[in-house]
Amino acid sequence: MTPQLSTRYVFTITARIGEVTSAGDIGTGVRRIIPIIGGEVKGEGINGKVCAFGADFQIIRPNELIELEAKYAFETDDGAVVYVENKGLRFGPVDLLQKLKRGEPVDPKLIYCRTVPRFETGAEKYRWLMENLFIGSAARHADRVVIDVHQVL
Repeated sequence: MTPQLSTRYVFTITARIGEVTSAGDIGTGVRRIIPIIGGEVKGEGINGKVCAFGADFQIIRPNELIELEAKYAFETDDGAVVYVENKGLRFGPVDLLQKLKRGEPVDPKLIYCRTVPRFETGAEKYRWLMENLFIGSAARHADRVVIDVHQVL
């Protein structure tokens, strides 16, 4: 019998983003920095607001493979602060990725975007976030990134 992994949806992070800053071609790709300026977290048993600080530090490889590394935090409705480090990949047809870079709408189903979020908090109620692994399925829009977070069981 082949081993199986399963997941359980836990919440959605909608991170509003600001204007892109580029550090240019760094030899291994183009470094981009995209500020995270707010947003929300919604799910069963966890809701809150994305803090208006942090950023996604990306490298766009020559084949348009995008390596993502976002660092930010959110505050739950009951006052807990949760730090997030979210690494991942975004890839798809070059013409669609270029449309995304220009801020044009693209059907998220046509772009592969997966992340591995890690969480840190001192709040006892949310310690389970540090004691489990998670996978995110993300979609980039002109003004926000929407990440559906699933717990790996």
